[in-house]
Amino acid sequence: MGLRLGVLVSGSGSNLQAIIDASEKGFIKSKICVVISNVPNVYALERAKKHNIPAIVINHKDFPSREAFDQAIVDKLKEYNIDLVVMAGFLRVITNVLLDAFPMKILNIHPALLPSFPGLHVQKKALEYGCKFAGCTVHFADNGVDTGPIIIQGIVPILDNDTEETLSKRILSVEHKIYPQAIKLYEEGRLKISGRRVLIDPPLSPDEKTFLTNPLTEL
Repeated sequence: MGLRLGVLVSGSGSNLQAIIDASEKGFIKSKICVVISNVPNVYALERAKKHNIPAIVINHKDFPSREAFDQAIVDKLKEYNIDLVVMAGFLRVITNVLLDAFPMKILNIHPALLPSFPGLHVQKKALEYGCKFAGCTVHFADNGVDTGPIIIQGIVPILDNDTEETLSKRILSVEHKIYPQAIKLYEEGRLKISGRRVLIDPPLSPDEKTFLTNPLTEL
């Protein structure tokens, strides 16, 4: 069954566009009902408007605390009867105000293979560390920095001639695949949480693996 999605953004919104496209093509049944940005005039808002999705700015600078800002976000999400909150390049550490309002109903995407390299500038960190693989992670949000239970990950080999820019671009293309996939798994009720582990039941089929995952899962 399709869900009512609320998407939180802070920037250009390429992952937002991927989710819009997945919804309009019928890959996911869920519909984006509101897009909220904490930064005025970002391109993500224009993307929403082009698809007739309500686009709202709630500037975090207008609030005395993180909790007060999060409460304003919660109020707006509730106004639109949102079922699932999707953070797509939302550059804020959220508080229990938002987490308690939507328990295990907030997704986030991160351009690294968590738990490695949380935070910012992660592609640069992966290159400097000498990693052979990088990637991206969709996880449930918690009140840490990229620490919530992992739903799905996509793998990107690191090439000898990679720069931060080239690696970032290849990871982003995989993000656009795994985020709609994670939403699809959620709306189908296939995510089972066991401690920190998020199990997919039934597992991803070969047809669903449109991105590189752990090859050992094929054995």
